[in-house]
Amino acid sequence: MDSGHLSRRDYLKLMGASAAVINSELSMPVLAESREVQADRVRRMQWWHEATFGMFIHWGLYSVVGRHEWVMENEAIPVAEYEQFAGRFVPKPNAARDWARLAKAAGMKYMVMTSKHHEGFCLFNTKTTNYCATKQAAGRDLVREYVDAVRAEGLRVGLYYSLMDWHHPDGARCETDEAARKRFVTYIHEHIREILSNYGKIDILWYDVPWPLEAPGWESERMNEMVFKLQPDIIVNNRNKLPGDFSTPEQRIQAEDSGRAWESCMTMNDSWGYHAADDAWKTPKQIIRNLISCSRDGGNYLLNIGPKPDGSIPEESQRILSEVGSWMKSNSMSVIGADRCQPRRSNYSSFTRRGNTLYAHVHFWPGETVVIGGLLTRVKSASLLESGKKVDFVQDKFRVRLTGLPKQAPSHPVTTIAIECESEPTQDQYFIRKERDRREA
Repeated sequence: MDSGHLSRRDYLKLMGASAAVINSELSMPVLAESREVQADRVRRMQWWHEATFGMFIHWGLYSVVGRHEWVMENEAIPVAEYEQFAGRFVPKPNAARDWARLAKAAGMKYMVMTSKHHEGFCLFNTKTTNYCATKQAAGRDLVREYVDAVRAEGLRVGLYYSLMDWHHPDGARCETDEAARKRFVTYIHEHIREILSNYGKIDILWYDVPWPLEAPGWESERMNEMVFKLQPDIIVNNRNKLPGDFSTPEQRIQAEDSGRAWESCMTMNDSWGYHAADDAWKTPKQIIRNLISCSRDGGNYLLNIGPKPDGSIPEESQRILSEVGSWMKSNSMSVIGADRCQPRRSNYSSFTRRGNTLYAHVHFWPGETVVIGGLLTRVKSASLLESGKKVDFVQDKFRVRLTGLPKQAPSHPVTTIAIECESEPTQDQYFIRKERDRREA
């Protein structure tokens, strides 16, 4: 492992390390952090690094409209008109149980649900406003139902909260009116206090969209101090304009060069909230490949569903995640809690690693022979991960050829081959380019 790049396994090792080791090996972008702060982050994030795969849920009044979660702003719907959707938002009882069961079956380890999105409607019980599920047609605390459902499946509980608010009268004028800013920040801080005080242990607070203020305007330092006072074991992201515990690349997979923790959040189609006409669904293969890419580079993959207004899961989401779950039953050990993996070059495979075992995930099956060029590490054995069947191989200094394979892919939608190496596997394609035999014809 390169200096400054900590695998999940390295994080676990650090749990028992001395303060001096933590100070020298744990690289974080906040220079002023003490060894104690860094060590506490390692402690709090241990489970998260091992979890790898989570479910995001975007659900609110926009689900009633069914035209994307930004419909209020994108269609310039007046506040008074939009408020009427609260009278039509009546979810079926305990819809969250189906979400949690699907997440668990898909191999996910944690969930994050919108407690309040940009539209300003609160799914939790709050003293601050009547614009919430308990005081509108739903008539009940939807965050409570969600938290109970997630815990019942043994998963970790995350809550999303949008700082931006299109409904609150101070949501925009707080940028230029100090009295409005103070009122609005008090309102927002109280919401965060409520969701972290009323539902027991919360594992993740997922801030979003800090428009129109910067960290001083949001009083983000004080905000986070309150968060950790209420929930000492929680982890927070970086979207209240502070670094937080992890970065959040959206709709892309982008590892942090510094070794900082990161999580790629993505939709299953092109919308976060329910969009009845959005048919741009990712295939199960693409989702599995995204998960592999995140795992390879030490990141997490937070994959979104947008439930219908009654809370039911769109049929395509169910179908896709069921297929992902079938693959995960036999292949989860190759991606969940895996180590950072240096090999990555192939036209038809992607790679992950656990210790000295290299996993070749073949997504475009080439036939009877699979070749990995530039693998510098000696191979001891190989087998199909799903069946355990031995795979023959021939290795020279330029490549490993895995031979005698079926003409058709033995697993769907991705076949994984476990390759046991003598040491941590590394790959160098430039070695081939520089050193291959170029004899004259």
